[in-house]
Amino acid sequence: MFQPASRIANIASPATIAMAARARELKAEGKDIISLALGQPDFASPPQALEGAIEEVRAGHTGYPPIPGQKSLLEAVAHKFKRDNELDVSLSQLMVANGGKQIIFNAFMASIEQGDEVIVPSPYWVSYPLIAQMFGGKAVHVPCYEHNNFRLDPADLAKAITPKTRWIVLNFPNNPTGAILEKSDLEAIAEVIRKAPHVLVMSDEIYEHLTFDGKKHLSLAQVAPDLMDRILIVNGVSKAYAMTGWRVGFAAGPEKLIKAMIKVQGNVSSGICTLAQGGACAALNGNLTEVEAMRNVYEKRRNRAVEFLRAIDGVSCAMPQGAFYAYPGFAAIMNKRTASGRLVTNDVELAEALLEEQHLATVPGSAFGLGPHLRLSFAASEQQLSEAYERLKRFVESFS
Repeated sequence: MFQPASRIANIASPATIAMAARARELKAEGKDIISLALGQPDFASPPQALEGAIEEVRAGHTGYPPIPGQKSLLEAVAHKFKRDNELDVSLSQLMVANGGKQIIFNAFMASIEQGDEVIVPSPYWVSYPLIAQMFGGKAVHVPCYEHNNFRLDPADLAKAITPKTRWIVLNFPNNPTGAILEKSDLEAIAEVIRKAPHVLVMSDEIYEHLTFDGKKHLSLAQVAPDLMDRILIVNGVSKAYAMTGWRVGFAAGPEKLIKAMIKVQGNVSSGICTLAQGGACAALNGNLTEVEAMRNVYEKRRNRAVEFLRAIDGVSCAMPQGAFYAYPGFAAIMNKRTASGRLVTNDVELAEALLEEQHLATVPGSAFGLGPHLRLSFAASEQQLSEAYERLKRFVESFS
């Protein structure tokens, strides 16, 4: 009988996918399900991206692509880093992959030895610790708290670094909290990193264009260019360009690391779909008008979400400054019962009860390393969001 390899057997499936799957099951049973569980933009991909993919077909570019990426796309990525982040990167410092997740996979596979530590500030996107674990790494969590708007405290980061630390993962704007880091935060974090020359930094900036209140994303590499030889920037077209299904991620980093990551990719998936590369190239070379229009919509939804959540007794909510998630806290209603008499002692039970009793799908905060919270995506229609908030209000107010 088949037994999975030991490195896989104890790795859980991402909770975001599990909750979405349960919501689909209930929907198939005829239940009126609203899902705020996935980070899926509810906008169409840019017209220029569609045309870029079509042009690849017309040109007959349907053969195997170069593993690091087509030159035209790598040039578009270099242009993007110069335009958006004021960074000069050579093509030899770049690669593209099947989404940002494969970039992370490639980087960890190329660098982690058994027992290496990966510092992951929590709350975190679910896949960072899971992928590190696949290669024998150990995730070390550094909590970021609601009262500090979920920003990373440099002193806490410094305490977590040991001789075994291989990576520090930074994800700002953050999934699931929407937290960002100010220039002063990044400068303080850079000072910590300078004192640990054996440590690499993964800066996941996939939500860089989705920031609110007039704030602009800053990359650690901009603030601390002297650390460029230890920083891997992870990005892609999924979130800001509403191109999740195209599966195009890209990275900029030290040439030696990029070469090792390309070697990994050459033995895992080879180059990514040429049509998707053409679409991503067109999107990155275009202006940011459509991105800004989406950002404006998300900001309005963010404002409404926070106002609504803060008005519910027993719910706290920090103000998300980026991405498209709210991360409300529910500590005040733990160890109470729902209207059906179900006892809720943690946020997993909270999310399950909310789905079963109000048919609203969310993700428990403990899946991201910090509860009792729920992650609510506001990448959904106004009608869906309005109904979702009413269901959540009824649910919380029913506790006794």
